[in-house]
This record gives sequence, C-alpha cells and structure tokens, in this order.
Amino acid sequence: MDKHLSTPTPSSASPSVPALELRAIDKRFGSVHANRTVSFAVAPGSIHGLIGENGAGKSTLMNIVYGFHRADSGEIRVNGRSVEITSPQEAIAAGIGMVHQHFMLVENFTVLENVVLGVEGGALLAGGLARARTELERLARDYALDVPLDAVVSELPVGLQQRVEILKALYRGAQILILDEPTAVLTPQEADALFRMLRRLRDEGKSVVLVTHKLREIMAITDRVTVMRQGAIVAEVATATTSPRELAEKMVGRAVLLRVDKSLAQPGATLLAVRDLDVRDRLGVARVKGVSFDLRAGEIVGLAGVSGNGQSELLEALAGIRFPTRGSITLQNHDLIRERLDPRQRRALGLAHVPEDRLRMGVVANFSAEDNAILGYHDRATYNPGALLDRAAIRAACEGKMAAHDVRPPMPSLRISAFSGGNQQKLVLAREIDVDPRVLLIGQPTRGVDIGAIEFIHKKLVALRDAGKALLIVSVELDEILGLADRILVMNAGEIVGELLRADATEEKIGLMMAGIDSRAGFSPPTESGLKSALPQT
Repeated sequence: MDKHLSTPTPSSASPSVPALELRAIDKRFGSVHANRTVSFAVAPGSIHGLIGENGAGKSTLMNIVYGFHRADSGEIRVNGRSVEITSPQEAIAAGIGMVHQHFMLVENFTVLENVVLGVEGGALLAGGLARARTELERLARDYALDVPLDAVVSELPVGLQQRVEILKALYRGAQILILDEPTAVLTPQEADALFRMLRRLRDEGKSVVLVTHKLREIMAITDRVTVMRQGAIVAEVATATTSPRELAEKMVGRAVLLRVDKSLAQPGATLLAVRDLDVRDRLGVARVKGVSFDLRAGEIVGLAGVSGNGQSELLEALAGIRFPTRGSITLQNHDLIRERLDPRQRRALGLAHVPEDRLRMGVVANFSAEDNAILGYHDRATYNPGALLDRAAIRAACEGKMAAHDVRPPMPSLRISAFSGGNQQKLVLAREIDVDPRVLLIGQPTRGVDIGAIEFIHKKLVALRDAGKALLIVSVELDEILGLADRILVMNAGEIVGELLRADATEEKIGLMMAGIDSRAGFSPPTESGLKSALPQT
C-alpha cells in the first residue's frame, strides 16, 4: 500500500475517545475575534453538524482543523492524540479530509489524474496510476461513489465533481471528512444520493463534519449539532432532541420565522414579456435557447435550476448586460432588443436588477456604503443637481435606506467591504427597491446570507409583490423558490423545461426537471385564466 493511504483509523480508538476534539481554540484577525476558546468533539462513526450565522466563526474553525489557518492558542486532538496541524498536508497525514464548497479540481484533467495529483506514487506514473485505479474502483464500490475515472472533470455534472472531491479525500486515507455547504449546487436527487453515501461512510466508522446553513439537512442527516454565534459555541445537542426553530433561535439569538409568510398572489397585467429568446456566450455557445415567459404585476416567478444551466445568462440578457441573438423582451410597449436599450435606459423604464454576484457586479468594494447606494442612479437630479454630486443628499438617502432595511452598522461612510455579506445584500436590495421599479430581477437573493437576514429579505420581497410589482427570482435554493414563488419556471441546458403553479409544485417534480428528466407528461403551462381560477373566489 502507498504511504499516502496509511493513516490513523478509528478502530484503534475507544468509542469514548472522540475522533476529533478541539480544546479552547482561539483565533484573532487583528481586532476581529473569530474564534473564542472553542471546544467541541466529534464522535467516531458519526455525522456532526456545524451551523451558525455569517461571521459566526465556523469556516475559520474548520480552516484551522484543515491547516489553512493556525490557531493563536488551543489544541487539536485526533483519536485522543494531540496533533500539530500547520498545513493541509499535515491534516491529510492526520486522517482529515475536506471538501470545499468551491471544488479544488483541475478541470482539464481526468478524474483519475485529479485524484492522484500530488500523490502520484513515484517518477514513473504508469504504475502509480494503475494502483490508484484499482484502489478507486474499490472505494467506488464500497461507498457508492461511481465516477468514470477517465472522464475529463469539466465534462462532469457538479454532483459527480463533488464525488471526485470525496474520492480524493478517501484515497488519501481520510477518516474524518469535513464538508462545507455540500448541497449548494446539487439537485434534490443529488443531495439525497450524497446523504446516502455519508450514512454509508458513518456506518463504516468514519466521522463527518457537515457545515451548512440548511436546517432541514441538519435534521435529516446529523447525529449531533454544534451551534456557533459570534465566534463561540452557544449550544451542542443531539439532533433528535431539537428542532429547526430551536436551532434557528440559538443561531440568531431571537425567534426566527422559518417559513415565508404570504397570502395568495393576485396576478394582474403582464409587465414583462419574453419571447423566443436565444443568448450565446463569447465563444458562440448557446446558453439560452428559445425561452418564452411573462411576468405579471403582483406575482413572484421563481426560476429554478442547477447552477450553470442558463439562468445567469437569461437574467443578464433581461437586464441589458448581455445582448441576445434572437427573440424579444417587451417592457412598457418597448421592445428592449429591437430598440437596443442599455441597462440605464431599462432602469428608466422601471426595470431594476439585483445581480447574482454582488461583489463582482453589485458593489464596488473600495467605495463607501453611501456611494454604493447610488450606483447606477448617480445621474438622478436628487444626487446630481448640477456639475457636482450633492454629498449631503447622498448621505441622507443612504441613512434612510439603512434604517428601512436594517443595514448594520448604520455607517454610510464605511467602506462596503467592511460589511457582512448579508448587510451588503440588504444595501443592494435597498438601492434597487428605493427607485420604485415596476419589474425587479433578483439573482440569488440570499446567497451567503445568514438566517436572520434571509427572513428580513423575504419579507421585503413579498411586500413588493403585494404592492403590485412583478418579481423574477433566480435561486439555486429550492426551499427559497418553493417559499417565495407563486409560479415556478425550471431551466435545464438553457431551456425552460417546466412551468408549475406553486400549489402543484413539489421538490420531486422540480428536481426531476432540474436534472433534465422529462416529468411533464400531460402537462401544459398555466394560462391567465388558469392562474385566476387557482385563486379563491370572492
């Protein structure tokens, strides 16, 4: 056996000895106290959940365990033995593997090449690759991790890419596996397959640490759960003895509404009409193919799909960032494509856009909050009455947005990069909502946002719907789509492959469509009369 496969196993430890134990881990980054004397233990052969709001310290803690950061003080113990971990290589040697939310794969390498990268087994690759193939075939059989070993990684769906990451960790002998937000890019069916595999790993005696913000997953898969808040452990309980509501309250420090509280929609006139839309990328590859749909006043339409199936390109085409190769987009009797209206002109017609990637397209990191709060609207007379910007008006407007949207800290002059992701998102939403748009396009409304901010944002979006606005929400979070949307469109490979009223939608139906499996036998999209007939009669 290669030396990289020879690592500690839990079988040599007593069941009472934790597989992984952290003792008084403390870590500061300047004035930020990221971890405050954190202590917790993971039992052998268990799945242990780790949850907390943005900035709670859980990622820092796991990065310390995996050797990306070094604790200022404290101790890490593996199977009762104190270990010094200053690099990922030392973590791997201690039997610890980590699967990151953003996969660490070389896309133009094969699965086999990715798995053995760094542990090739000598100068002559052929022998090492042959041994690796045999071992990987065994791991695939034992843990239901079937992946074509000679496939190029870039050609695999994200669910199989995640399996490659897990195979990498197991091939290196991991007995403790850390997974960071593992279902963020998976369909419900892929998530179910992942959970079956994790249970199998647990039953084989391996230990899993699951870092996630999805409380339903915590309840479904974990044995115990640790809750962090403001860098410290605030609770650790057996999962069977708690509830999502109790965990949410411990995370946030107050009661949290876990469902979206809204009445039935009262859809009105069509505000935005999309017909036969095609969009190609810079290489000429079709990303959106023949897409048609309407957005109506007083309605939230959810666009579901696994990331990378054309949702981003569609949203950018509607906002004017990309130019379609065919089709029409009609708003206020204007054909936005034929008239070649740019994003500024579309905003003037009442179309607002919250981009999917706020750091790349929604804010300028080095600008202050008040300057970010007027991006795209800086030429309006309110802020720019003449040759110079009215700084007092800009600051007053930002203060108003911060108060109305609970942006913390309420400091307009603070650089936007100093705010948490949730507060950045609230400020971007405030900027777009403040102009009273008729149509609002929102990409990933709560991506990277903690549970308290999610509740606040959802309430704001429902209030906009009830005020007669038309909203299109793109989200990879199926729970969010099901909670917010009155009507759901599903995209796969650039096409709308299904359309459902919320009352008819289930996770299984949407998940099958997301995966490209045609579940639409006998299905026809809801009509205007169908939408109205689904509402209560007064």
